[in-house]
Amino acid sequence: MELRQLQYFAKVAKKQHVTQASEELHIAQSAVSRQIHQLEEELGVQLFVQKGRKLQLTPVGKLFLNRVEEILASLDRAVNEVHEFMDPEAGEIRVGFPHSLGIYFLPTVVAHFRKSHPGVKFRLRQGTFNSLIRDVMKGEIDLAFISPFPEKHDHVTGELLLQEELYAILPVGHPLAQLESIKLNQLKDEPFVMFSDEYSLRTIVLDACSSAGFTPKIDFEGEETDTIRGLVAAGMGVSLLPEMALTEISQLHPARVRVVEPQVTRSVGLIHRSGEKLPLVAEVFQRFLLEFIKEMK
Repeated sequence: MELRQLQYFAKVAKKQHVTQASEELHIAQSAVSRQIHQLEEELGVQLFVQKGRKLQLTPVGKLFLNRVEEILASLDRAVNEVHEFMDPEAGEIRVGFPHSLGIYFLPTVVAHFRKSHPGVKFRLRQGTFNSLIRDVMKGEIDLAFISPFPEKHDHVTGELLLQEELYAILPVGHPLAQLESIKLNQLKDEPFVMFSDEYSLRTIVLDACSSAGFTPKIDFEGEETDTIRGLVAAGMGVSLLPEMALTEISQLHPARVRVVEPQVTRSVGLIHRSGEKLPLVAEVFQRFLLEFIKEMK
C-alpha cells in the first residue's frame, strides 16, 4: 500500500468523481482509477459504488476513509513539525473559523500577526460549529475559532476569548430602525431572516426569542451573514447578528439597533485537541491572539 494511493482515495472520496479528483491532483484520470483499483484489490473490498454520475463510498469505504484522514493529517503535522524545527518563523498554521468571524475579526488578527511573523503561512478553513469541532478532533486543523465556546468537551479544549453582543438588524425604513434600543419582543410580529439549522447563531436567536416570550416566524433562511444582512436590507424581514458581522458597509446595509431586553450575546473561543501539544508556530499564534484580545478590551 502506497501513500499516493491513500491520497488519491481521499481525494476521490471528497470529490465523488474521478475526473474532478484527477484535475485537482494534476494526475491523469486513468492513473487515479488504476491506483484506486489496486488499493481495492490489496484490501479485498469495494471502496466505491457508482450512483449516477457520482462515486459513493461503501460502508467499509467510509470506515477506511476515517482512518486514512487520520493518517494523512498526522503526516501533515509531521511535515510541519520538521519545517518548524528548521525555521519556526516559516511554518504553517491551520485555522478554522465560522463565517461571521471571517468578515473582519480573522483578517484583522492575521494581518497584525503577520507584521511580526511575515514568514508564517495560514491554511484557513470555514465551517459550522459541528464541522469545526470535527476537523479539530481529526487533526485536519490545529486551531479553530468557534462560537459558542464549548465549556466542556471530551476531545477539544481551549480558551474563551470574548463575549460579543448581538444586534437587531432591520430594513432602514423600518419604524424601529431609528431607535437607540428595543426590547426583543417588539419584533414578535415581524418575519425573520434566519440561519439554517446547522448554524449556532440560529440556536442563540431562537433561545433569545423564546426567553422574550415568542417563537419567530421564519420567512427566509441563509448560510452566510452577507446573505442575512442583504435580505434584511432589502426589506425581507428582520434578524439578529453579532457586531463583528456588521462592520462591512455595502449598498445593501441594514439598520442596527441594540437589544436590551433580553440582552443577546454569544461566546467566542479558540479550541484545539485535548491532550495534544500544538505545533510550535500554532503556539506562537495562540499566545499572540490572547494578548491581542486583551488589548482589544
